[in-house]
Amino acid sequence: MRSELHEMELKYLKSLANQYPNIASASTEIINLQAILNLPKGTEHFMTDIHGEYEQFNHVLKNGSGAIRRKIDEEFGNTLSQKDKKSLATLIYYPQEKLEIETRQEDNIEDWYKITLHRLVQITKRVASKYTRSKVRKALPDDFAYIIEELITEKSDISDKEEYYNEILHTIIRIGSAPDFIVALSNLIQRLVIDHLHIVGDIFDRGPGPHLILDTLKHYHSVDIQWGNHDIVWMGAACGHLPCIATVVRVAARYGNLDTLEDGYGINLVPLATFALDTYQDVDCEAFAIKYNTDYNTKDLNLDMKIHKAIAILQLKLEGQVIRRCPEFGMEDRLLLDKINYENKTVTIDGREYPMKDTEFPTVNPADPYRLTPDEEQVMARLQHAFLKCEKLQKHVRFLYSNGGLYKIHNSNLLYHGCVPLDEEGNFKSVNIDGKPYKGRELYDVLDHYARKGYYAKNDPAGMRRAQDYIWYTWTGPNSPVYGRDKMTTFERYFVEDKKAHKETKNSYYSMLDREDIVHRILDEFGLDIKKSHIINGHVPVELKKGDTPIKCDGRLLIIDGGFSKAYQEKTGIAGYTLVSDSHGMRLVAHEPFESMEAAILRESDIFSDSTVVEIAPVRIRVSDTDIGIDLKERIKQLEQLLHAYRDGTIVEK
Repeated sequence: MRSELHEMELKYLKSLANQYPNIASASTEIINLQAILNLPKGTEHFMTDIHGEYEQFNHVLKNGSGAIRRKIDEEFGNTLSQKDKKSLATLIYYPQEKLEIETRQEDNIEDWYKITLHRLVQITKRVASKYTRSKVRKALPDDFAYIIEELITEKSDISDKEEYYNEILHTIIRIGSAPDFIVALSNLIQRLVIDHLHIVGDIFDRGPGPHLILDTLKHYHSVDIQWGNHDIVWMGAACGHLPCIATVVRVAARYGNLDTLEDGYGINLVPLATFALDTYQDVDCEAFAIKYNTDYNTKDLNLDMKIHKAIAILQLKLEGQVIRRCPEFGMEDRLLLDKINYENKTVTIDGREYPMKDTEFPTVNPADPYRLTPDEEQVMARLQHAFLKCEKLQKHVRFLYSNGGLYKIHNSNLLYHGCVPLDEEGNFKSVNIDGKPYKGRELYDVLDHYARKGYYAKNDPAGMRRAQDYIWYTWTGPNSPVYGRDKMTTFERYFVEDKKAHKETKNSYYSMLDREDIVHRILDEFGLDIKKSHIINGHVPVELKKGDTPIKCDGRLLIIDGGFSKAYQEKTGIAGYTLVSDSHGMRLVAHEPFESMEAAILRESDIFSDSTVVEIAPVRIRVSDTDIGIDLKERIKQLEQLLHAYRDGTIVEK
């Protein structure tokens, strides 16, 4: 065994020698990697529950949850007025738009260019200072890479270089390149101020711009995503799973966002609209009001309510079919279409009879309520084809699969959306998946596996369909870690006035977040050090208005959903939390509602953000303390073995 191991090590070292063919090259790389270990840790930015609110997401992404403004304060202190600092920050966030305004308003645009370029170069130097030249060089825009590198690596206060430095800026202005250069520097600052972005779930639904958010994330330099339940249902829809498709369309209809499907993704809704108009022409649709925002065109209201009711009935039928073929889901209490008494206009839920607001269902056969009519089957077949053939949606969903998962362990932090299901005693709740019990981390892993199988296992159609049912369960199931409630009361909220029937009981996890033993148990389950690790959690909005707090268990667990979605803001009292983790510690940021991009540019009205320090590092955190540091240390160890092999003649230098 020992000789086999030695042979494998030797084979690997010979492979490594192709990259570092002599003592000098291996030594240089060891020195380089050892130096990188001592650089400050890069800044991580955490966002969650964006729910399609593109403009607010884009602004928070651009300002790094206040990170850029802090860099401006650090660099300029009291040498710049608050007005000038706001103006500089807005320029960095929206360089092209701000330039258009300044070039119209400034009397001496060349002076403005000169002052602005000097300030931007200073900020660029500051944000680049914690990275190696190699890493900065890779981030530089191609058109100005050499010039920017010269400006940010030279010390302009050294007399021999001062004229050289100033002449570069003068020439940039003289030849008309200042606007493009300002845009390049501003984008570079945005790029360097955040080293890595974490999205802790729920990109989709409610807001109008999830497709724009995903377009942005696809081009972001470093990002991971923990799937939320709203992401999962869209992933199921992209797989072609009919209940998931119906759910996605229903939620879009409910929030007045059918344009997201039609214009954002090019999904053809004409067959559904035609069906709804014909079938529900003279049908009461009052229970299917649209929760629209100021952008909604009210001329579509009547049709959209018909579409809303048509797709809601389709969803309830299709979900009933899944529940019947998958009894192991334990969701029989969601079979309610067969519990309706049409004569009395009541429904029996959990043994209690409730009056119904609406029982006018032209496509529901009381004798077989979960069967689709031929017209409904045709509508769903057309929708399924549209979702499967939508190139943009498929690209976005593949991005979610390749850059995401149900949880993430990163730099001693555990990231997930929802909860780790617990029983009433605080033990991990066991869930039966395909005849086997799973709990804790294993439950996440098996549901992650099914989520991928439901999309990729095209060579196993039966297994793929089965996996897609589990994707649907992950969206709405009573023990799903990303849902975390005993049921989803869709039926009740539409048809039953009594709000007692609307109640969705949260998993025991949510009542135990301040218990140290529970948080330690979860961290230990995922293999993390309980003394220095954190749980970063999305999904349930923190109701600040009711005195709730996002900081749990003395800062070991952080819930950073504070209501990005406008639909939640009346309830939460704020417009979302984000988290920033840098070499000095962790900072929780609470955001005020975002007015608009136009207001941010014209009035320089940055989102007011209240920052709370969660943790201060006793010693500045270095790259050596991170996951990257662990990899680099292993690489150094291998290179040192290669050096030893060169020096004792085991491997010959080239």
